[in-house]
Amino acid sequence: MERRFLLAVGLMIAVLVVPSLFLKRPPPRRPAAADTTRAPAAPTLPAAAPARRPLEAPAATPPAATAGPERFDTVALSQRFATYRFSTMGASLDRAAFPTIKSFRPVDRKAPVQLVRPGDRLLLHRLVTGADTVRLDSVQFTATGGPDTIHMTGQAGALTETLRVASVSGHPYLLDVTGEIGGLQGRGALLLVGLGNGFANVEADSMDNYRAYAVAVRRTTPDNVNFRSVDAGAVRLVEGPLDWVGVKSKYFLGALLSGDSLHPQLGGALLIGGARQGSLATTLQTWVTMPVGPDGRFHYQFYFGPQTHQTLSPLGRQLDKASSYGWIFKPLVMPVAGLFTRLFIWMHEHLHLSYGFALIVFGVMVRLVLWPLNQRAMKSQVAMMAVQPILKDLQARYKNDPQKLQAEMMKVYKEHSVNPLGGCLPLLLPMPVLLALFFVFSRAIELRGTAFLWLPDLSLRDPLFITPLVMGLSMFALSKLSQAGMPPNPQAKMMTYMMPVMMTVLFLNFASGLNLYYAVSNLVSLPQQYLINKARLAEMTRRQVGTVKPT
Repeated sequence: MERRFLLAVGLMIAVLVVPSLFLKRPPPRRPAAADTTRAPAAPTLPAAAPARRPLEAPAATPPAATAGPERFDTVALSQRFATYRFSTMGASLDRAAFPTIKSFRPVDRKAPVQLVRPGDRLLLHRLVTGADTVRLDSVQFTATGGPDTIHMTGQAGALTETLRVASVSGHPYLLDVTGEIGGLQGRGALLLVGLGNGFANVEADSMDNYRAYAVAVRRTTPDNVNFRSVDAGAVRLVEGPLDWVGVKSKYFLGALLSGDSLHPQLGGALLIGGARQGSLATTLQTWVTMPVGPDGRFHYQFYFGPQTHQTLSPLGRQLDKASSYGWIFKPLVMPVAGLFTRLFIWMHEHLHLSYGFALIVFGVMVRLVLWPLNQRAMKSQVAMMAVQPILKDLQARYKNDPQKLQAEMMKVYKEHSVNPLGGCLPLLLPMPVLLALFFVFSRAIELRGTAFLWLPDLSLRDPLFITPLVMGLSMFALSKLSQAGMPPNPQAKMMTYMMPVMMTVLFLNFASGLNLYYAVSNLVSLPQQYLINKARLAEMTRRQVGTVKPT
């Protein structure tokens, strides 16, 4: 999807910029698929390994089936926005429900989101000690406490594990986990923490959700966030040390964070692509390593919830960058996309506008802001046209001396106050806005499921394809109008007809909100372009530049 959008951006730049360049010079000769509801059980990890040895790929032999949660007791941490249920089998997380966020999967539409797949478990613990791997995730624990703190204790042979899991005050989706392994006799060990097999699909378009499955990790030397996607059946190792490891779907994130933000404690991560649906992996198994000291103690935090700026940004540690924004445009797009998201939320909450109307208002605002720049671009184009006879004479005179030709052309530009790039910049300015909005509508959970007029969800494609068709027609009308009164140009004429068709086809499956913004932007530009045409005719008359009658 991002590749198609980048192609669309490239084509839009061509349709906006190339005609203006030609005008400055004489013309040269699938439906949503069903979710995989039951996750496969975790494979057996390698046995003995020194604490500092990197993880190896697990054996291919399938383990015994994970027992269902109904056979064991459960205890829950209940908060206003989330309920996390832990099973006494392995002291593992087997349910995470978010009452304020609704599912859009057809079979349970409008039910509260529940992210843990049936039969799957998160925060599984296995311990590597010497030549042995102890399956703490298969041990029966006893549990006490709730609703904001629970204590669990289990024993595996000579080893005991005690855990304290608590909600973090002031944060709706953060858990604090402290533990101690007894019986190590002063030896260190390696703790393996399992983050499950990916999340249950709760989106109307399951393939779009699976397409977003990835693991994000943060390194602090140097400080950056990297992304790893895994094909079905593939195994990838991510070496540490890491500050955090996050498993993400389109809108949700499960991130294991080092207990000490100043000293990364996660040794690495093992990623295993599971079942395949089409060309996409529908499960993504993740294990994370962290050392256990001679005292047997360990500490980490776990964020499990929606990817929102409001909940991730206060945690710092660049968790708000856990969602990819395209590696090329990321430094530019991320802050702009975050700004637009906050602007839409502010307009929705304070101006009481629906997100659809907020988007329309925003499209009008962008065009009003660009109006003075477009006027200046028009004058720059006319000025460039006025010096074309002089430039043609220079090109004929110095055709064998490129350096002299360049020097003489720059002298002409300076004498006639012509900026050869003045007509391009205003045409390029809307591009970062459009690029940022692409990621806003594909990443912002605030816009997920937002209906407007006939559009059931602004983050999904228009089911009737009305917005992309209006966008294409308005793009054609705007391009046609911008050529009125200009000298004939075969290239510009071809692009006037071809580009709207190509852009319409590319935008058919893009978010309807993005199409709505682009269509509104084009429609608002039509009266502006008409006024610019009148001003351009007056400017061309003043400069005595030849015009042609509109066709």
